[in-house]
Amino acid sequence: MGEQRKLIREIPITEIKGLRIGNAQDKVAMTGVTVLLFDKGAKVGVDISGGGPASRETPLALPLTADNPVNAIVLSGGSAFGLAAGDGVMRYLEEHSIGYETGFAKVPLVCQSCIYDLGSGRGDIRPDAAMGYAACVDAEKNEPSCGSVGGGTGATVGKLCGMGRSSKSGLGFHAVAIGDLQMAAVVIVNAVGDIVNPRTGEKLAGLRTEDGRGFADSCQELYQLSQRKDLFVSNTTIGAIVTNGRFSKAEMSKIASMARNAYARCINPVGTMADGDTIYAASIGKQEADINMAGTLAAEVMAEAIMKAVQAAKG
Repeated sequence: MGEQRKLIREIPITEIKGLRIGNAQDKVAMTGVTVLLFDKGAKVGVDISGGGPASRETPLALPLTADNPVNAIVLSGGSAFGLAAGDGVMRYLEEHSIGYETGFAKVPLVCQSCIYDLGSGRGDIRPDAAMGYAACVDAEKNEPSCGSVGGGTGATVGKLCGMGRSSKSGLGFHAVAIGDLQMAAVVIVNAVGDIVNPRTGEKLAGLRTEDGRGFADSCQELYQLSQRKDLFVSNTTIGAIVTNGRFSKAEMSKIASMARNAYARCINPVGTMADGDTIYAASIGKQEADINMAGTLAAEVMAEAIMKAVQAAKG
């Protein structure tokens, strides 16, 4: 394993050409927006494994829809209300003459997914068009940071017994290269489950004990449910894989599904009906690569991003 890891070189995510990342947030309301802008468009696939995703234009990433380049992926808070942030992203892109040419206007193609963070701060303030636009302006600097920023501002994990025993989470990203192939993961971790380091088994965040001094076990709490319980869909881990590898939209959907293995390695329980787990995968380059290698690498990079999301969080 050590020799294999020597093949993988960590790189700054800003080293990936054609990708710019921006954040905007309201620290009082505890919500925000993270935007991934693709300067020359991207072939985007998707994998949805949770039971309650809040999304916008996600069908653009399905293999059987038109193969048009996606201009941006938005990851936000605000639950379904937060989908309004996509309007601001579209306005920014239109102002910069970016979008699909219809003959009458350029229509920006923007995919978006949201987490439920209405219980973290003020539930009556959510990401809107102005915040989406601000995230795009921030992407001009392309100086993203992990933690309680952007769409991860109000993220929490370990919520099976309520917010009072949850742990703070946030936005995480990680990027690597193997030779000329580059791979990055951006993720907002807002899971019902606990977060562990898959290499050591160490619990990093999650359900806390009643006295708040340590961690309890979300799976054990779940197993104790003696009858059917309606777990409110207030948890979602949403993310994106970005690579300079040359792949089709269908192949990117496969890479997204392989990246989902990182969720299983780091989050427990995961993919429940109380989660809206979604992963986009975007190809923005021409580097030839094997899809099996790329999907395996995507899962490893996503796992690192998940751990960074909770380790860098504050609150």
